[in-house]
Amino acid sequence: IQVVESGGGSVQTGGSARISCVVVGYTHSDYCMAWFRQAPGSEREAIASIDLDGRTRYADSVKGRFTISQGNAKSNLYLQMDSLKPEDTAMYYCAVRDGRWCYLILPAREYNYIGQGTQVTVSS
Repeated sequence: IQVVESGGGSVQTGGSARISCVVVGYTHSDYCMAWFRQAPGSEREAIASIDLDGRTRYADSVKGRFTISQGNAKSNLYLQMDSLKPEDTAMYYCAVRDGRWCYLILPAREYNYIGQGTQVTVSS
């Protein structure tokens, strides 16, 4: 199983960025996915998730600015980030979990696979 994120980089405050994730080799049919992020000195936190039925969930810190989506192939996951702020600077991780629901309260250890991350840096 491989979980590979891409698309990170540097962006100015107020700008936009889109990061992607592809899951390779995952044969389960019932799974949900999420994006986590971790800033230096902080714990890893779930910021957006998408359930098996397509329901999306967002942390308050990104609600209204970030959009999680899947491609036609469920194994492709995206995060569109708009109105970026310096506090959005972090390593962003894609995670996959067996089951129908990915509640944001679930920590990263409750996920079956997590990628290596992609860095997003927002400069003021």
